[in-house]
Amino acid sequence: MIQKYWFFIGMAIMAGLAFALPGIGPVIKQFNILNIGIFLAFLLTGLSLETSSVLNQLKEIKVLAAALVSSLIFFPAAAFYAARFFLGAWPDFVMGALIIGAAPVTVASGTVMTAMARGNVPLSLFICVLGNLAAIFTIPFMLNLILAFDNTAIELPIVQMLMGLILKVLLPTLIGQLLRPRVKHRLVPYKAKISIFNQCIVLLIILNAVASSAHSILQVGPVLFLVLAFMIGLHVFMLVFNHYLARIIGLDLPSIAAFTIHTSQKTLTVSYLVWAGYFAAAYPMALIPAIVYHLTQMIMDTFVAHRFGRVIRSRSS
Repeated sequence: MIQKYWFFIGMAIMAGLAFALPGIGPVIKQFNILNIGIFLAFLLTGLSLETSSVLNQLKEIKVLAAALVSSLIFFPAAAFYAARFFLGAWPDFVMGALIIGAAPVTVASGTVMTAMARGNVPLSLFICVLGNLAAIFTIPFMLNLILAFDNTAIELPIVQMLMGLILKVLLPTLIGQLLRPRVKHRLVPYKAKISIFNQCIVLLIILNAVASSAHSILQVGPVLFLVLAFMIGLHVFMLVFNHYLARIIGLDLPSIAAFTIHTSQKTLTVSYLVWAGYFAAAYPMALIPAIVYHLTQMIMDTFVAHRFGRVIRSRSS
């Protein structure tokens, strides 16, 4: 039981520890523990990411365009304006919905759940690699564009944010990819451990975010249930939207499974980098929606993947 659900148990422990020791947040920041951990996480991602099969998907231009538009343009706009309607009384949560909406798709869990669904894993990797690459450039512009249209009194330094994402996300991933041909055979026994390390970084992000905003969280109290309900609704909406979008562009069922699951997921790691670098001071609780969305997608998409798996298995038998 512990081995199967250790990540969710870890989330509960990190949240409890953050409330018990809120001073741990500044310590993590002071010693750059998370920045180092995130750099290593993306380096390991580059080392372990098999991209040769991705090249075969490059001819699927319509799939690429649909995935990028859905994940990096439509998603942040939908998340922000829906949050303005349902959570408008709490600016931190509205900004948090925008941050998680602008973030790229997940690196590992989307592909794992696509495999669980018997879906098109190369397509899932294709969405993952190109989505994360494009997001480095779209995040600063989408955040500024949406906030400008909304007349929100905040202007982000696009060039500085862009360089920060390149150095913290793209650079370690590229280094890992360059080193991969030399070490990929040695990494096979450590594949599970790499996944555990990356998830531990997510747990540290949760610890730091909750500790940094523990006092504010206690003040809003029951409102967190509203945030949870909103994020569940947002994820359900994106799953349904991406499912029908995949059908409209004519994908087969395994590809629909990959597109639906992976394009609807978001990474907490990049969301943290954006929040910590540009929003933490003014919106201390803005990472809470991202944490809730991450938890929501981990639980819900497990059931979605099993559902796709049963349908695909029945049709192939």
